[in-house]
Amino acid sequence: MPGTNLTRDEAQTRARLLGVDSYTVELDLTTSETTFDSTTTIAFTCTQPGAETFADLVGATIHELTLNGRRLDPAEVYADNRIRLTDLQDVNELVVRAACPYSRTGEGLHRFVDPADDRVYTYTQFEVPDARRVYATFEQPDLKSVFHFHVTAPEGWAVVSNAPTPEPRPLGDGKALWEFPATERMSTYITALIAGEYHAEFATYRGKHGEIPLGHYCRQSLVEHMDTDELVKMTCQGFEFFEDAFGYPYPFHKYDQLYVPEYNMGAMENAGAVTLRDEYLPRSRQDAAFYEFRCSVILHEMAHMWFGDLVTMKWWDDLWLNESFAEWACYHAAVEATEFDESWTGFTNARKNWALRQDQLPSTHPIAADNYDLQAVEVNFDGITYAKGASVLKQLVAWVGLDNFLVGLRAYFGKHAFGNSEFSDLLSALEKSSGRELDSWAKEWLQTSGVNTLTPQFEIGEDGSYTSFSVLQTAVVEHPTLRRHRIGIGLYDDVNGRLVRRTNVEVDVEGESTAIEELVGVRQPDLLLLNDGDLTYAKIRLDERSLATLVGGLSRLDDSLARALCWGAAWDMTRDAEMRATDFVALVLGNIAVETDAFGSSRIPGYAAQAANNFSDPATRAELRAAWEQGVRRLLDEAEPGSDHQLTFTRSFASAAHTGEALDDLEGLLDGSLVIEGLSIDTDLRWTLLSGLARAGRADDERIAEELRRDNTISGQERAAAARAARPTAEAKAEAWEIAVVRDDVPNETQRSVVLSFMQHGQDELLAPYVEKYLEVAETLWERKGTQRASTALEFLFPRPLASRELLDRVSTWLQDSAANPAAKRYVHEGAADVERYLAGQAKDAGER
Repeated sequence: MPGTNLTRDEAQTRARLLGVDSYTVELDLTTSETTFDSTTTIAFTCTQPGAETFADLVGATIHELTLNGRRLDPAEVYADNRIRLTDLQDVNELVVRAACPYSRTGEGLHRFVDPADDRVYTYTQFEVPDARRVYATFEQPDLKSVFHFHVTAPEGWAVVSNAPTPEPRPLGDGKALWEFPATERMSTYITALIAGEYHAEFATYRGKHGEIPLGHYCRQSLVEHMDTDELVKMTCQGFEFFEDAFGYPYPFHKYDQLYVPEYNMGAMENAGAVTLRDEYLPRSRQDAAFYEFRCSVILHEMAHMWFGDLVTMKWWDDLWLNESFAEWACYHAAVEATEFDESWTGFTNARKNWALRQDQLPSTHPIAADNYDLQAVEVNFDGITYAKGASVLKQLVAWVGLDNFLVGLRAYFGKHAFGNSEFSDLLSALEKSSGRELDSWAKEWLQTSGVNTLTPQFEIGEDGSYTSFSVLQTAVVEHPTLRRHRIGIGLYDDVNGRLVRRTNVEVDVEGESTAIEELVGVRQPDLLLLNDGDLTYAKIRLDERSLATLVGGLSRLDDSLARALCWGAAWDMTRDAEMRATDFVALVLGNIAVETDAFGSSRIPGYAAQAANNFSDPATRAELRAAWEQGVRRLLDEAEPGSDHQLTFTRSFASAAHTGEALDDLEGLLDGSLVIEGLSIDTDLRWTLLSGLARAGRADDERIAEELRRDNTISGQERAAAARAARPTAEAKAEAWEIAVVRDDVPNETQRSVVLSFMQHGQDELLAPYVEKYLEVAETLWERKGTQRASTALEFLFPRPLASRELLDRVSTWLQDSAANPAAKRYVHEGAADVERYLAGQAKDAGER
């Protein structure tokens, strides 16, 4: 048996055979600190009596198995995490009694003890296939059922699942039993259990379809940081918007949002019991981008209550549709219903750049990926599935019209409620509502890979007007599809020192060249912006005059979305070796101080740092890094006291600091000898500054331990582990490597913190031995560590700071010779592609073409 890697064909066979009537899941969380008891009773039917199938249960010790009253020997029927079931009847009952281990990796049932007060917290994370780590299942999305959860836990705990929480029944000896009512029909991956010493606060949403009870939960040590009033406000705004837009009442009985520790995801759409990273309850000051993104996460998971939970994909081929739709919906709702009414600008500055990067790697895939098995699914939770998909749905909305789009959605929800569907079902509903043929659109946008580039081509007459104007569309050789694009073309002029839009022409672009007759005879602007309004998903190019206008003063452009498109175009050109790294750094230093978009001001300095560290000519890199360090320091000095810019530039400076003078400034900010008006050095900022010193070798073990004593929380432990991993000593790197790839007793978030901090620029000699170490562990890491740990390590431990022709050649040889898991090789491919891009950028920065 292939074990945990369920294939699509196996799932389709099992779905044709079975219908699942109900699950009764009995969990006892009082038996041990390392394991819990799990008893599952599954009532199901079979269309072919006498047939054989299997149930799923991962990593369990099975005590008893019965099928239709017949005892099965676990030693004979339980292997490779599957329970073989033979001689099925018309109506069947499977009972599995087992002990299952608590997780420390964030998969299955995760158990956490808070170092701040020793309180215990547990929660489940089941997407993609991890309900089977907690109870016996038929683990696939199209075998929906109703669930009855019965949970034994210590008295005084909060216990939450998908159904409303019942009053617990005391059992004596400090234990109690929670017998939850039946859920609605749902897939296994959106069931949930959250149990522990959580703090809870309650409210109610009152809408046109009735009342929805709301719960907000967090650890006791975070109570003072849970801004419940603000969370309730956003939740109510979301419900009011979605119930109206989708034309369908909220489909579950209550809505709890639970902020949990050591969480791998941003959040998870468990039906009626959404789990979120408790980092979204900030203990230190955050900038506006943090709160805007938190709002988008809350709305993203709420959108899933309809799209994903009410109507669920038949198989993970339509994972993209779940996530892309929720991604589009959350930004649309934020703009229409919350204070974050420019959220599409933030999407362009942050999420869309994520998609564009991944879409240009060897591991790119169609939005509608061929998820033939679970391993393929697990590596496709990426920028293409989320952000490219959302961009393409935004293009679809522009193509059919928002009103037609929503009419189609309402019909879709009504027809498929509590069932499963495929993308073709949604497409049919949208074709009916809009009257447009969409099958060819879907083929070119969803079933092909890669990103198109749109470039203006024109001629100018003596009077300064266009005598001809076309939009050229290109694609890379590997992914040659040319698509239909609905775009705006914006013409901006310098008016009294500001860049002001004179006009916008909205057109359809198709094929290699599209003539734009509307612009013939129109005076050339100072800035010509393709895709004005960000209607399509494409890279755009700036003509020479427009690029000079931006370099001379992008900050003069008042429209935030137009600026985001310009920032993105300049960054694309830098990554594609069409703009020098030094020029991009100069562009950022000259214009970022007045950027008003929260995501722009917080993310774009990171792009500039990457340009300085990775894309610059090695011969002059030290000079550019010094210019970046000094430039950020000036921005910090000039920022408005107490502003988000001041906080962002402090973080950027801590990351850029490497000269003695700059490191002295970090020391001064930490010990209080350097005071900057309006800048509060709170707990998280202290760790940021200390990490900058640790990276430069100016924070030893004792100094990090001293800071940890000030902040003996799980966040403090994670930040301390990251600071230790960043130090420039062989001992520190060896210790960090042990944590990152060898040990199994390290919590998932601690491992992630170490991995993210391991590879540092300027530590080439220390990191050089880890090229071969990385390639060695890449062979087996996926099988040994599982999806979450392996994907984190493989992506972020790739030795990008050592980018060179020699590294690229070595990795290319390994890729040719290795028999490693394809999922693991994906990340090595991506790292190699980055190295190749860095080398091209370095050549451009050196003036070589």
